Amino acid sequence: MLADCLAGLRVLDLSMYIPGPLTTLWLSDLGAEVVKVEGPGGDPMRTMGPVGEDGTTAFYKLANRNKAVVNLDLKTDEGKRHFAQLVGHADVLLEGFRPGVMDRLGFGPDRLTELNPRLIVCHLSGYGGTGPFRFRAGHDVTYLAASGMLAASGPADRPVMTFPPLADHAGAMLAVNAILAALLRRGRTGMGADIDVSLSEAALSWMGGVLTMAQRGGNPGREADLINGGAAHYRIYATKDGRFAAIAALEDKFWESFCAAVGHPEWIRRHDEPLPQTALIADMEALFAAKTLAEWSEILEPANCTFEPVLEPSEVPNHPHHRARGFVHVDESGIVDVLLPIQMEGARVRTRRALSEQTAQDVLAGWR
Repeated sequence: MLADCLAGLRVLDLSMYIPGPLTTLWLSDLGAEVVKVEGPGGDPMRTMGPVGEDGTTAFYKLANRNKAVVNLDLKTDEGKRHFAQLVGHADVLLEGFRPGVMDRLGFGPDRLTELNPRLIVCHLSGYGGTGPFRFRAGHDVTYLAASGMLAASGPADRPVMTFPPLADHAGAMLAVNAILAALLRRGRTGMGADIDVSLSEAALSWMGGVLTMAQRGGNPGREADLINGGAAHYRIYATKDGRFAAIAALEDKFWESFCAAVGHPEWIRRHDEPLPQTALIADMEALFAAKTLAEWSEILEPANCTFEPVLEPSEVPNHPHHRARGFVHVDESGIVDVLLPIQMEGARVRTRRALSEQTAQDVLAGWR
């Protein structure tokens, strides 16, 4: 079972917003016990966006399921004492402050090693713990800007932002990988670890191919390359009813199947026209604009030509494939929980529990 993978592992989460809480949520799906430590003001995600009747956002509740939330003021002696006790019993500490904050709070590397030499510490920040940007403020769109990804994505006239934020989620995935690798090393050597993960570099790590293109042939223009809108057979098209259809017929066999299904066999030879395929794109735009999305689905889904309707978020939970796979859960309040999408020996992760508010003393009593 997936929940057995990290059973008995104790994780302290000293982070806010999306990346850190998502990292520890996924660790909890694998069986880790997570305690989220918040200061007197709490995590700003509690109130950032539409709040429920209890004054808390659904985003905060989703990112912190399976966790115990403990309020500690690390600027006070009492808060420092309780936190030091928790550190002494923990396996992993994840923190999301800017570089230097942990040192100012009295929990720099030497102090943490003194408290727990086997502790794995993961620092998750915008630009990393070294370099000229280490103290620079940022959020997802600025991290993507610094990686080059923003300039390469979107329509020709301007870059487009991603939603949900890409670097935040990529950073969480990278942090999980780093923590699991450090746990494997600790199992062999007994050594703790000090990990530095940057959200901007999480996005940057996806960019090797694009950066190579830029070095060798100049910056790839938006809507000019094979898979960023320059090819007619790999694009998004508006339909008659104002919906959108995605086509990804990169391979000849899929393009041939598409052309046959739409009654344009003469287009088959146009698959490899020079990029950007402006004329063929215009023909495709006119084609898709002539029918509704439902009509195109009826025609193209049986053709198996790499076509998919662009689903609205409200449609996703009831999609037959997602229902069959069982990773999307909708509760009575309308909160949609997407479980860690992994199966092991045919089993999914366990259904997540709502977060609980606890005291440090209660957590320590259980940990001892």
